[in-house]
Amino acid sequence: MAWTKYQLFLAGLMLITGSLNTLSAKWADMFSAPGCYGTQDHTFSHPFVQAVGMFLGELSCLVVFHILLCYDRRRPESTMEPGQSFNPLLFLPPALCDMLGTSIMYIALNMTSASSFQMLRGAVIIFTGLLSVAFLGRRLQPSQWIGILVTILGLVVVGLSDFLNGHGNDSHKLSEVITGDLLIIMAQIIVSVQMVLEEKFVYKHNVHPLKAVGTEGFFGFVILSLLLIPMFYIHVGSFADNPRHVLEDALDAFCQIGHKPLIILALLGNTVSIAFFNFAGISVTKEISATTRMVLDSLRTLVIWVVSLALGWEKFQGLQILGFIILLVGTAMYNGLHKPLMDKLPCCPREQRAEEGDTPERERLLGEGKATQDS
Repeated sequence: MAWTKYQLFLAGLMLITGSLNTLSAKWADMFSAPGCYGTQDHTFSHPFVQAVGMFLGELSCLVVFHILLCYDRRRPESTMEPGQSFNPLLFLPPALCDMLGTSIMYIALNMTSASSFQMLRGAVIIFTGLLSVAFLGRRLQPSQWIGILVTILGLVVVGLSDFLNGHGNDSHKLSEVITGDLLIIMAQIIVSVQMVLEEKFVYKHNVHPLKAVGTEGFFGFVILSLLLIPMFYIHVGSFADNPRHVLEDALDAFCQIGHKPLIILALLGNTVSIAFFNFAGISVTKEISATTRMVLDSLRTLVIWVVSLALGWEKFQGLQILGFIILLVGTAMYNGLHKPLMDKLPCCPREQRAEEGDTPERERLLGEGKATQDS
């Protein structure tokens, strides 16, 4: 069935804003400007400030939810299901995981390329699959296990590409690239814990997705904003790439923005894009399918890679493309995208695969889960 104009718009919005989310964050990292203390130009390395902006974008989803709800109630026939009432503290544990995982990923983005950053986030299906077996009692199908193994192979190839390219990389040292890649994979473990927590404790309450995203954004924004105060005094030595070598120097970030206002444009791009990306992702799942959402999420990795090459942020690496293709195959197999093709094969009719069954819960776990993992 052909897509409607509205469905095409939603798919395009998700693809564009999802790509802009990573590209704008990387763009901010590439700026250099003087700081507050009479310091010389230095890179804008403020991952926690960027994470606060991202949570602000998520928080705006709560505003959008109430606007849509008010608009729906004024219509003759209400069509929007607001969901049941719930204790907002249910979202605190997932929000803490989101806060930690997002902050680690922004630190890693300072150390590696935007395309590798996006590709390595594919590791989330490995840990989500394993944790869903351990804590949700889910039984993975053989095709899902194969998808996990293929994904691991893809991650190895992408990591090897970064290792080989790191020797000739002018913007990042080899040690930084390797550390950044490992941090991204580590962050996916935390994101997987977040997904499992949401599946086990949150989704059973029938909470509207926009409200869920906005509530987690509220907790993340408030808590991380408060944590910026002690971070200002915690010295971490050479690990921090700011003049005072503290965990986060928010004042230095604002001074750099004052000296180079274009930085605020990059930060706003990150904040606004995450809000529209969450809205578009949820709408794509509702109007089209969770499978389409997964396909679009994979395609944005390609968009990020192409744009990074066009802007001269990266050099072409054939091995990285091979890794991306392998990751794409692994993700497709894990999420059952191969099944429609198998239906058309005379040797594999649907009746013979009835044992595998459909997996709407898994699609909800990875398809309708928060797109901040897609941030």
